[in-house]
Amino acid sequence: MFRWANFLTYALVTAITPGPNNLSSMSNAGRLGIKRALPFNLGIWVGFSLVMLGCTLFCGTLSAFLPALKLPMLVVGALYLLWLAWKTWRSSDRLEAGSPRSGFVSGLLLQFVNPKIYIYCIVSMESYILPFYAGQWGRLTFFALLLAFLGFVCTVCWALFGSAFRLLFSRYAKATNTVMALLLVYCAVSLFF
Repeated sequence: MFRWANFLTYALVTAITPGPNNLSSMSNAGRLGIKRALPFNLGIWVGFSLVMLGCTLFCGTLSAFLPALKLPMLVVGALYLLWLAWKTWRSSDRLEAGSPRSGFVSGLLLQFVNPKIYIYCIVSMESYILPFYAGQWGRLTFFALLLAFLGFVCTVCWALFGSAFRLLFSRYAKATNTVMALLLVYCAVSLFF
């Protein structure tokens, strides 16, 4: 039976933690306001969807032809999650973001160089989705678009909070980082059960 709770925990924790999309979105909304930052966020969504569909096709095809790669991919995914948990726990109390461009194309192109979303899709597919829906391309497409949508929603949340979220996060950074790190450790362990 598909483990929705484990899958959604992983997907939401991974999507909401700071990364290029979230920090860029927060920075843009803080500088420009949510309305003027919206094209950038829509570009993120479209690019995210394209990358998720491409990764899903790659993982689905690779798993069908080389099932022996599943365990090494799970181990690499778990190690990445543990590294991300360590970096999250050890991160400073201040969020720092550059000043990215704010247009649709900038948001779209960012997705093709964002390693976080590649790992997000590969771990999701190999750990949670493909064991139940391998070869079912309609369902795999649904999950790829669901992952992209969850990522988009989390990115928009960062944009909506903008500078206010920056203040809230920095005030409770250690507690927030600890909770996020523990959830990432839980996700890494749950890959094998």
